[in-house]
Amino acid sequence: MNPTGVSMNALRVLSGNALPEDEEIKVIARKDRRAAADLVVRKYRDRLFHHACYVLKDYQEATDVTQEVFIKAMREKRFFEDDFKMKAWLFRVTSNLCFNIRRDKKRRTAILETVPRATFTAADQVDLVFSNEKQEHILSAMDALTENHRQILMLRYYDDLSYAEIAQVLDVALGTVMSRLSRAKGQLMEVMDDLRVVEE
Repeated sequence: MNPTGVSMNALRVLSGNALPEDEEIKVIARKDRRAAADLVVRKYRDRLFHHACYVLKDYQEATDVTQEVFIKAMREKRFFEDDFKMKAWLFRVTSNLCFNIRRDKKRRTAILETVPRATFTAADQVDLVFSNEKQEHILSAMDALTENHRQILMLRYYDDLSYAEIAQVLDVALGTVMSRLSRAKGQLMEVMDDLRVVEE
């Protein structure tokens, strides 16, 4: 530990390109909140922006939302406290802001209609679909889902959040996450079949 009270590992993070774990950022915040805030922005900026960009389908609005999220984060007094779930909070606020904008403007994205017939029918094949080159088509098909189903699929497969993190973002029980995700996957596979999203 150096005289400032910040660990050598934290100093290496600040001086290099490595991005620390959230717990390490909280340690840095005890002595230098501005440095910690900068690390939060560097660590989550791109992920939150891409999440917002998918929901809003608008680059500038996604940029504005991302900036607003970080402003809110720095105004949140508990943000760097030991028991505060930074990642879940950031995604929850991003999602809320985005869906508020969608509701206010009633923004809807057109669904692709001219792609080959689907052959997938099992909900558990969603994992494979999200990992291959059809991802863009799947994201388009997701616009036909309910808001709850679309959001939980995005958090799980696009933002790669764990079940526990999703529960924190949505403020629901873990069991609710599992059941809602299962229903969402089933609905998505039905939509993909109807809209002919996945090639044979």
